[in-house]
Amino acid sequence: MKNILVIEDDIYIGNMIEEALRKNGYGVSRAYSGTEALLVIKVAKPDLILLDLMLPGITGEELLPRITNVPVIVVSAKTDITGKVELLSGGAVDYITKPFDIRELLARIEVQLRKPSIKNTTMVYKDITMKISAHSVLVRDVDIKLTKTEYAILKQLMLNPTQVITKSHLLDLISFDTPDCTESSLKVHISNLRKKLSDVSGEDYIEAVWGIGFKMK
Repeated sequence: MKNILVIEDDIYIGNMIEEALRKNGYGVSRAYSGTEALLVIKVAKPDLILLDLMLPGITGEELLPRITNVPVIVVSAKTDITGKVELLSGGAVDYITKPFDIRELLARIEVQLRKPSIKNTTMVYKDITMKISAHSVLVRDVDIKLTKTEYAILKQLMLNPTQVITKSHLLDLISFDTPDCTESSLKVHISNLRKKLSDVSGEDYIEAVWGIGFKMK
């Protein structure tokens, strides 16, 4: 059983999250301040942390750099893009804005818990090989020159090859690597990416799911 630490000082929100997590088979630990969280982390050894930012004592922003080797999803009412980018740069693996749909939170948790450590990983999907450490993409052994944004998009899609990723979630996932990408430009980047991949093999590897988002085909 995976254990999730919920660091949230709002008892109602914390209870709601805990109930949903337990119904979905997760173990749950709780902390109500940043100071308490440091103690609970050592004892509970969580597999993932849900971190609110506006905490008494040590704030979420101050706590995040002190958390190591555990994926952290920030759950906050703060919506400014600069703050999101700084937190993702500072170690958070994802960011979800309050108020949120509990189903989306559960989906994001599932993605993080099944995600492999990819720092030195080679990922393969059909004819595509992505070498993370070399920051390279090959299609049938042909090196494909991708922009920073195209590479970030393809990496997220290959990490979750059977999952449809919504446009907003995809933008969140790539926001650290390429914070300037917007919903309007996302379609252009994906179109260019699809063309570069298909130019080598003649195959289309990325599927647009109408009204929802994208997935590997």
